Amino acid sequence: MPIPRHPGRVLVEDILEPLGVTQTAFASHLGWTFARLNEITNARRGITPDSALSLSEAIPGTTPEFWMDLQRDWDLFQARPSHTTGTPFPFDREKRAEDCIRAVVERWTSLDIRKD
Repeated sequence: MPIPRHPGRVLVEDILEPLGVTQTAFASHLGWTFARLNEITNARRGITPDSALSLSEAIPGTTPEFWMDLQRDWDLFQARPSHTTGTPFPFDREKRAEDCIRAVVERWTSLDIRKD
């Protein structure tokens, strides 16, 4: 599995720099301070839902989900090394917990709530 990249690094290395856009100009366009954008591009600040909405509006072809997915992957990658593995909860077998949980996961992972 490839190592995830921080969304700020993706922004600066794969979009802004190749297109010749400075952080100063992009921050100004977004109505952000240079410091806010610079902290994101240097992986010192994460992407929030509000940031994801702003970025997707400013960069055609991206969505808020794209930016949030990058942040989620980065956050999980950072958390895994220090996470202590737990054990599954002993649900009552008669209640068909596996079927219930599978149905919930399928329902919530198949929903498309975007309004693109």
